[in-house]
Amino acid sequence: MAIYGVGAFYDRDVSADFISQNLVGVGWDSTDAPELQEYFQSLKVGDIVYIKAAFGGKDITVKAIGIICDNIILRNNGLVSTGRNVKWLSTEKFVIGRPLEKNNVRSNTVYEEFHPVVLSEIISRIN
Repeated sequence: MAIYGVGAFYDRDVSADFISQNLVGVGWDSTDAPELQEYFQSLKVGDIVYIKAAFGGKDITVKAIGIICDNIILRNNGLVSTGRNVKWLSTEKFVIGRPLEKNNVRSNTVYEEFHPVVLSEIISRIN
């Protein structure tokens, strides 16, 4: 099991769409972002995902926490070009203070989370 932060801002915030459709994914097609297509395909059943916003090195706003629930790869469903089905465990919005770190990946579309403070906060919200 791993924990991943996932952005949900296309031309607008699609967090509510991710939550209502029980999914996460990437909006760019495989021509524009082949590495993101592969990233979402590589997520495993049981991996935890959290929808995040962290623009410009600001605090991390967590909008939902869920778990990848099956091996189905979603393709071109109108919202995402590649995505995964998610069972949302919490849709309570909260903020994690910006951690002190050297390698800030918070503005990436998706990343595996390794910071111990962030991991602890995410896990504490689903136990």
